[in-house]
Amino acid sequence: MVEAISKKLTRDDWLQSALEMMRKIGVEGVKVSRLATQLGVTTGSFYWHFKNRRELLEAVLEYWERIMTADAIEEARQFDGSPEDRILFLMRRVMVDDLAGHDLPIWHWAQSDIGAERVFQRALDKRFKFATWMFQEAGFSRQQAEIRGRMMVVYLMGESTLVSDTVSKRMELIQQKHAILTCGPENTG
Repeated sequence: MVEAISKKLTRDDWLQSALEMMRKIGVEGVKVSRLATQLGVTTGSFYWHFKNRRELLEAVLEYWERIMTADAIEEARQFDGSPEDRILFLMRRVMVDDLAGHDLPIWHWAQSDIGAERVFQRALDKRFKFATWMFQEAGFSRQQAEIRGRMMVVYLMGESTLVSDTVSKRMELIQQKHAILTCGPENTG
């Protein structure tokens, strides 16, 4: 019975579970046996998808960067609407789907692991670059776009850690911050 269940678990199931565990107890607490117990399977299921814990952790970084940064950026890039609406779309997507919720544990990990640090910095650079582009598209000067873009990215990362998980509360905050960040491109010189 466990064997049948194990084969139904995908690689992404393991990665999502590892990210959630990392969010609660840090990278040091992510253990194969603990993950298997959390998922209700044997450790044999883990080895169906990964050679070892290190491979899992490398895959977690790739998954985090792809889902929480690259895919979100691509969705926003493809958004069909005004530049201001694109910014709001991305802000909502990040907050409602909790895309920045795993940033803090990844950042903590990056403080002691050079591979994690490289991935974290690369993702952060992509976020800053895309946010700058969005604000330039909204009519802000390069300097103002960089400032506003950076503020948006850092705000979303921090707020994901600090605000309760209620969608209504997050949406209220997003509306307020969006209004402030997108006001006045004609005054930015």
